[in-house]
Amino acid sequence: MQITKELVARVAELSRINLDESETQEMQNQMNEIVNYMDTLNQLDTNSVEPLSHVFNITNVMRDDVVESSVEREKILSNAPEHTDETFVVPKTVE
Repeated sequence: MQITKELVARVAELSRINLDESETQEMQNQMNEIVNYMDTLNQLDTNSVEPLSHVFNITNVMRDDVVESSVEREKILSNAPEHTDETFVVPKTVE
């Protein structure tokens, strides 16, 4: 695939950026290099390579989910300027 000036202009338009002629030429060259590199990668034989989710050999590093008791609701609500039996009362923000 060859990157044309028209394609660069379209991408710039979609990106909402203005490119002058020299920037358009530079962007065209850079995009062509990227496409050529992808073509090189596509030529590699990856049939014997297993898909990876991470480059490093890591496992789940998160802690176990343990159910613990929480602070009592009455104690939390006692600090609120206004509350009902179960919830905080806050000013209305949407009509």
